[in-house]
Amino acid sequence: MAQVTVTIDGKAYRMACEEGQEDHLTDLANRFDGYVGHLKDQFGEIGDLRITVMAGIMVVDEISELTRRVAGLESELESLRGNRDTVLAATARTEENLAAALSEVSSRIRGITDKLNGRSAPELN
Repeated sequence: MAQVTVTIDGKAYRMACEEGQEDHLTDLANRFDGYVGHLKDQFGEIGDLRITVMAGIMVVDEISELTRRVAGLESELESLRGNRDTVLAATARTEENLAAALSEVSSRIRGITDKLNGRSAPELN
């Protein structure tokens, strides 16, 4: 288990994380510190606990909004996949119909060719 010291609102906190996650944890702490700093700038010194709770609520609010957006995008993606499947099925049916029509036309052309070849050519004198 790795150990990292992060600073939030000017105070150092020693934290444990999985090996290789040190930079990620430091980045998260820096981002959270940004929330705390923003709230302190906006509201002044209203108490560390209150600022921390407010920053936590801001983060959860953003997560909630992102979760809602992801759910909407997943729904849209599922709809697009359904549309794609419908279009692919229609395309396959169209290709089958086209192949059948081409086969029919080819058969008719062969029949006409056979009739024309079955006639005896006029003899030239």
